[in-house]
Amino acid sequence: MIDNLTIFWFRQDLRISDNPGLFEAARTGSVLPIYILDDESSGAFKIGGASRWWLHHSLNKLNESLDNKLNIYTGKSKEIILRLTQEKKVNAVYWNRCYEPYRIKDDSELKAQLKTMNIECKSFNGSLLWEPWEITKKDNSSYKVYTPFYRKGCLQANPPRRPLPKPESLILEKVSKNNIDDLNLLSDVQWHKKLELQWQIGEDSAQKRLTEFIDDSLLGYKEDRNFPSKENVSRLSPHLHFGEISPNQAWYCAQAKGMIDGLESDLDHFLSELGWREFSYYLLYHFPELPRKNFQEKFDQFPWQDDASHLAAWQKGKTGYPIIDAGMRELWQTGYMHNRVRMIVASFLIKNLLLHWHHGEDWFWDCLLDADLASNSASWQWVAGSGVDAAPYFRIFNPILQGEKFDPDGTYTRHFVPELAKLPNKYLFKPWELSESDLKKYGVILGKTYPKPIVNLGHSRDQALQAYNSLKKK
Repeated sequence: MIDNLTIFWFRQDLRISDNPGLFEAARTGSVLPIYILDDESSGAFKIGGASRWWLHHSLNKLNESLDNKLNIYTGKSKEIILRLTQEKKVNAVYWNRCYEPYRIKDDSELKAQLKTMNIECKSFNGSLLWEPWEITKKDNSSYKVYTPFYRKGCLQANPPRRPLPKPESLILEKVSKNNIDDLNLLSDVQWHKKLELQWQIGEDSAQKRLTEFIDDSLLGYKEDRNFPSKENVSRLSPHLHFGEISPNQAWYCAQAKGMIDGLESDLDHFLSELGWREFSYYLLYHFPELPRKNFQEKFDQFPWQDDASHLAAWQKGKTGYPIIDAGMRELWQTGYMHNRVRMIVASFLIKNLLLHWHHGEDWFWDCLLDADLASNSASWQWVAGSGVDAAPYFRIFNPILQGEKFDPDGTYTRHFVPELAKLPNKYLFKPWELSESDLKKYGVILGKTYPKPIVNLGHSRDQALQAYNSLKKK
């Protein structure tokens, strides 16, 4: 019989260092580390295809760091944990908090039940710099605009906690015979093989990526992060989502570098991007219906169109607008999309195609390695203009101008849309302005080798504005 056995429940914190719940569990004695794939409780938001691929490899890396003693389960988390507490004579259950509405509900119920069983239960903050309930306005109401939330709320609050080291001693127990392959996270169709060449997964890789970004790409981040062909992006989002690295580690690592090298402006901008992640979780916590319900109710009456062919063209990167198609193909080929391009393709779907933002949210959920309920829903509502701190609906990105401005030499677009690679820069983002004979010289036949535009930018923009103006009259 094991004395002082504590369950530590891994979720979106697949790391050993700076893991508050694991750190405290290790101090109690023996630890039973568990992971539960719970597709039942998550309902419509069960993990998407690309994320499942990442999760498979991340769990394998975590298991290695736990000397292959990670206990794997599938099913309803609450039921499995309650059963384990009885079968294994567990004294305590620890975990780090998650902030999805269904998790908050399930966690509260589990805590209450464990309390009635006289089993100690503790949860910790291992995912955010500030808890959502800690940041309030002077009247104790919640913020609805990002800049005051971050500048007046977060930065005026107590600073984020310092990262914790790995536990000095981990006494681990293995009781489950299941292994990670039993979770069936990988598709039988080997589409994910292309991803294996582009990503390094796990805690060690996350730390390495953070260090490389801070050392090599923080300089110039504020401006150059807008250019998809440049290296001034962190690409930490999948690591942060799965908790292979904590935002606290990123925050203090960046601060140390920025203070030494005098990168104040770039540092401030990177930290504010971590702030945007905080704001997304803050919104999800205070407005739990954000993933599917318009925050601004007037958008419930918006006259969305329902054109399956337009949606398919957008999803496949065959809209006839090169920067849009480059972004959508980057997503399909890499499980990632540059943030500037995310905004451009989202604006096009919502405002030029007049398709509901739910379509974009769902596609990103399945295709993005960093698919995150808080960030995904908040970002799509932001672009749609229906959210709290939203870009106004009438702010419509022009994909031609955006391409010319942020991919001026066409490096990014030519990489993902190689059929246009020989076009001169002047016509790369508007190939239809060349004559058929000139296009043939560059190996392009519109409608055959590359699609013709599926909508007219000017006409579709006017339609979008008319649709928006109709809301004001209702």
